Amino acid sequence: MAPTVDVLRTKYARLGPALNERSRRLWAATEALALGRGGIAAVEQATGMARSTISRGIKELSSGDLPEPERTRRRGGGRKRSVEKDTTLLADLDALVEPTTSGAPDAPFRWTSKSVRKLTGELQAMGHEVSHQLVADLLHELDYSLQANRKTREGPPHPDRDAQFGYISDRVQRFQKERQPIISVDTKKKELVGDFKNAGREWRPQGSPEPVRVHDFVIAGQGKAIPYGIYDLTRNEGWVSVGIDHDTASFAVNAIHRWWELMGREVYPEAKSLLITADGGGSNGSRVRLWKWELQQFANRTGLTVTVSHLPPGTSKWNKIEHRLFSHIAMNWRGKPLVSLAVIVSLIGSTQTEKGLRVRSEIDPGEYATGVSVTDAQMASIRLERDAFHGEWNYTIQPNESA
Repeated sequence: MAPTVDVLRTKYARLGPALNERSRRLWAATEALALGRGGIAAVEQATGMARSTISRGIKELSSGDLPEPERTRRRGGGRKRSVEKDTTLLADLDALVEPTTSGAPDAPFRWTSKSVRKLTGELQAMGHEVSHQLVADLLHELDYSLQANRKTREGPPHPDRDAQFGYISDRVQRFQKERQPIISVDTKKKELVGDFKNAGREWRPQGSPEPVRVHDFVIAGQGKAIPYGIYDLTRNEGWVSVGIDHDTASFAVNAIHRWWELMGREVYPEAKSLLITADGGGSNGSRVRLWKWELQQFANRTGLTVTVSHLPPGTSKWNKIEHRLFSHIAMNWRGKPLVSLAVIVSLIGSTQTEKGLRVRSEIDPGEYATGVSVTDAQMASIRLERDAFHGEWNYTIQPNESA
C-alpha cells in the first residue's frame, strides 16, 4: 500500500493546485474506486482529504448526481445565509436603526446614531445569533453606508436629537400619506465663478489637463454663485436657484416660491399644505425672524399652510438634500471649471441619477440686503403656531385671511 500512497501523493501534489473543490472531490473518488478495497484509506492518507469528502464524491459518481460544470457546489448548495435561517433578523435590525420606519424600508427620512457593536448587542439580546461583521454587512444591504468624518459638528448632541428625527419622520410619512408636498431645503457651498480649479477629475486627452488659475481670488464682475436648493422628497426632484448677491432668508424663501410656481404647483394641484425640513442655522435657521416673516408672505401668496421642522443642532449634514441632490450635483461638475453662471446652471440642470433624479435650475438676479430686521409688530402679525414638542424647531404658519 505504501508505494500506492506515494504515487497518489505525487499525483495530488502536481494536479491539486489546478483543481477546485468539486474536481478534487471527484478525482479522489475516482482514485479510491480504482484501488478497490482500502482505496478510501489510501487516498485519505495521500491527500489529507476527509473520508466523508471522498465518500461523498463516490456517491455522486455512483448516482450521476453531479454538480453543473464550472460550479463548485450544486445550485443552492452551501450554508444558508443568516437572514434565510433567521427570517426576522433584517426587520429587527431596521427597526433598531430607525424605529419609526419599521416595515417601510423606502421611507424618505432614515438615520442611525448607533454603532455596529451596539446594534449587535441589542440584536443578541433579542435572541439573534449575529456578529458585528454580519450586522455591518446587513446595514449595507439596507442601503446604509459607513461615512468618513466630516467637519459638521455644530455643538454637543442635543438630548432630544433622536426624538426630533423620529418626530420629523412621522410628520413626513403623514404628509406623504395625505399626498401633500414635502421639501428639504438648504444652501449649497458658495462657488467662485471663473476658470478656477474644481475638485475631481474628468476624461481628457492624455497630457492635456484644462488650465485653470493658480490662485482663488474673486474675479471682478463675476463674483460668487450661491446655489439654494429645494429637494422634493416624494418625487425625487430638485430645484436650485443660483443667487449672485447674499444668502438671506428673503433669497431662500424666494427660491422656494420659484420652485412652487415652476415645479410644485403643477404636480401638487390639490395641495393645501407644505412641509419644509431645514437645518437649524443659516438663512433658513430656526431663530431667524426674517425667515418666518418671509414664509408668512409666501403662505399669503400661495394659500398654502406652511409647516416647518428643523433638524436638531449638530446634524446639518444629515439633511436629505445633502445626499439626494447636492452630492449628485458635485459629482456631475467634478473637474469642470465653473467659468460662468450659465455653465453652473447648465451643469446643475443636467444632473441625473439612475434612480431618476430630475433637477431644474435658474439664475436669481435679485438683490437681497443683509441686516434686515423684523419688528415685534411684524412678528406679532405672523400666524405662527408652535408645536407642543420643541416649538422652536416645529411650527406651522397659516395664510392670513386678509391677504
